[in-house]
Amino acid sequence: MLPALVATMFFSSCEQKEEGAVAKNEVSEMTLSRIAQLGFSKNNVQKVDGGYLVEGDILLSDKDLNTNTMVQALRVGDVEQYRTTNLVSVPGTTRTIYVAVSTSLPSSYVTAVDEAVRRYNAENLRLRFQRVSSGYNVLFTAAPAGSSYLASAGFPSGGNPYNRVQVNSAYLGSNPGTNYLATILAHELGHCIGFRHTDYMDRSYSCGGAYTNEGASTVGAIHIPGTPTSQDPNSWMLACIGSGMNRYFNANDRTALNYLY
Repeated sequence: MLPALVATMFFSSCEQKEEGAVAKNEVSEMTLSRIAQLGFSKNNVQKVDGGYLVEGDILLSDKDLNTNTMVQALRVGDVEQYRTTNLVSVPGTTRTIYVAVSTSLPSSYVTAVDEAVRRYNAENLRLRFQRVSSGYNVLFTAAPAGSSYLASAGFPSGGNPYNRVQVNSAYLGSNPGTNYLATILAHELGHCIGFRHTDYMDRSYSCGGAYTNEGASTVGAIHIPGTPTSQDPNSWMLACIGSGMNRYFNANDRTALNYLY
């Protein structure tokens, strides 16, 4: 059984530190309705700087919520790899995504970003990653003080990756361990290029607790062909992870990555 949340603090949908956090955010019913219409969970939505945090680590801006999108009826199974309707475009044979690390993060986070980049590049995808000091597409930066999540990111827009990953270095500390931190950062980078949580329809085997099924989605949660319809407890895109765990791409993750990129 996974350790108690307060003691361990998982990233993604299980990250809330206290039951009262959502109430304090005072998210309107209209906003919650729009979030659900876009295919995201209404549970534990937080109002944060820049928009709303849903499913624990996904940032939706006001622009995202107000964008008029065509509602599509999608087949959604129990537990599978998922992508969003928005992906990163690859106009040629390959495309390089440039990532940078803000000076607001400890130096050990640079090493972890390099490991996350190495993991993706080792898959020989059409999408490549490279760390730079300027001219970046994605910036890894410190989360605002008092944040109740380990890290957060958003989804692609206009064929480009989401441009920011916020990391709660105040909680994680100056040297949380390269592989553990790289696992978290690779997960958030997965959101930036269009991946949803693998356990989107059942968080119980990742986060613990009761079975949770959000029902049929509209846009935003599309099954990736070739990935399993049974539980996949080792995927890098699972919603929750225990402290110190190293979660690399498994065979199903590689199928999903190669299908999209």
